[in-house]
Amino acid sequence: QVTLVESGGGLVQAGGSLRLSCAASGRTLNNYAVGWFRQAPGKEREWVSAISTSVGSSNYADFVKGRFTISRDTAKNMVYLQMNSLKPEDTAVYYCGARPGYELSTSRAYGYWGQGTQVTVSS
Repeated sequence: QVTLVESGGGLVQAGGSLRLSCAASGRTLNNYAVGWFRQAPGKEREWVSAISTSVGSSNYADFVKGRFTISRDTAKNMVYLQMNSLKPEDTAVYYCGARPGYELSTSRAYGYWGQGTQVTVSS
């Protein structure tokens, strides 16, 4: 069983930055992939980025490439999402999910989820 807790959300002006954290407990994230997803009001949950904690390979949705960076700290059992150059359209609840194996961009592939953290970007 993996328990995930997100933190680091908040209110920021357009062009600003936030760093989201995903803390895992219950078991080590070794050989797991962690994905970041977001869900805006009235919209479906969409994939943002994912990382394989064992080899560090990562992928990004096109709309965040060059602005967001995913990283991991295996010693702390943490995954981070550094978000720069934020835009109002980035406003959403951000969730981290975990799954055994390699990273995927489909939310239904992830069996473990955190409660989410709100990110609001003002114009």
